[in-house]
Amino acid sequence: MKRREILAGIGANLLIVKPNVAFGYAANSAVALGVIGTGNRGRYDANFFSKDSRVKIAALCDIYPDQIDKTKTDIPAANNAKTFRAYQELLTEPGIDAVQITAPVYLHPEMFEAAVKAHKHIYCEKPAGASVAGVKRLMAAATQADPTKHIQFGFQQRYSPEYLAAEQIIKSGGIGEISLMRSHWMVGGVSPKAPALTPDREARTWYPWRAKSGDMIVEQDCHGVDVLNWYAGRHPSSAVGDGGRKVRVYGDTMDHLNVTYDYGKGLHGFLHACQLAQAWSLVDEQFFGTEGTIETHRKYYRLSKPGAQMTQVDSKREITIDAIERFVNHIVENKPENNAMTAAESTLTALLGRLAIDTGRRITWDELLQSE
Repeated sequence: MKRREILAGIGANLLIVKPNVAFGYAANSAVALGVIGTGNRGRYDANFFSKDSRVKIAALCDIYPDQIDKTKTDIPAANNAKTFRAYQELLTEPGIDAVQITAPVYLHPEMFEAAVKAHKHIYCEKPAGASVAGVKRLMAAATQADPTKHIQFGFQQRYSPEYLAAEQIIKSGGIGEISLMRSHWMVGGVSPKAPALTPDREARTWYPWRAKSGDMIVEQDCHGVDVLNWYAGRHPSSAVGDGGRKVRVYGDTMDHLNVTYDYGKGLHGFLHACQLAQAWSLVDEQFFGTEGTIETHRKYYRLSKPGAQMTQVDSKREITIDAIERFVNHIVENKPENNAMTAAESTLTALLGRLAIDTGRRITWDELLQSE
């Protein structure tokens, strides 16, 4: 499935929307939201949704009742929400306008597909899937989406005012031609002294298993490669990399890696990531231009130019709030967009790096698409 074919399909759907189509939300109505997946991230996102007066948390779904109970305790606005064990039942509940998909990564494609068929607005956490086959499934579903429904993914940087400002500086030539890009996701979290998992804990823990999470480069580092793709204006043509496990006790995912992406025309993007840092972290992106350098971060951007003092612009709030506010805005203002393609491309970019690490050789974009 070619990128241009997917874009053509999505574009065709968007073109059939008539200007006089009315969404139908009255000023005193609220968007009824169903939350699919009420774990840590599910509660984190739902909490921000609950603080928007234009949203009502109408339904909660999780296979673990204690997670739903914790959500109702942590988020008082969700206390009266209907509860479900199966997401299919939530999607058939009358009156649900939008869904938040915050289940484990490998479930994103099937849940996204079901939400599309149910004609819901969709806020799906990143990434788009844990495998090439899963991402292709999500892309195919996206071409069938109701063009009056807004579809957005949890790549929060794309909605941050500071990231958007940095993008405009680059697009306007403010740092000249980009010569090199770097993404760092250097954090802690992996300990050689991690206790053994109990059977119940192992059943609930999905992150350390590649089949469920896609590995750290897909679940975690996709944020950084998404920004590289965004600012470069394209996905890479190939990648080469290395990585492995140093101290991770259980699971089959890596805990450190390094990938070089080739974006063509002499432009490279470096991804450096680990989960081994102790009492230190570095999560940012750097863009080196012929006339200056920009560093982007969830809390600021910094612009440096020869002969001038460095400029730093701080973020006003947690950028997930910006992403969720934009999602709600586009629903109530009847401005639907389908952002599935960019989310899929960034996820595939992470999978490209993963395959390059696995094979120990350079992998092209076309090889990746043919791998599953």
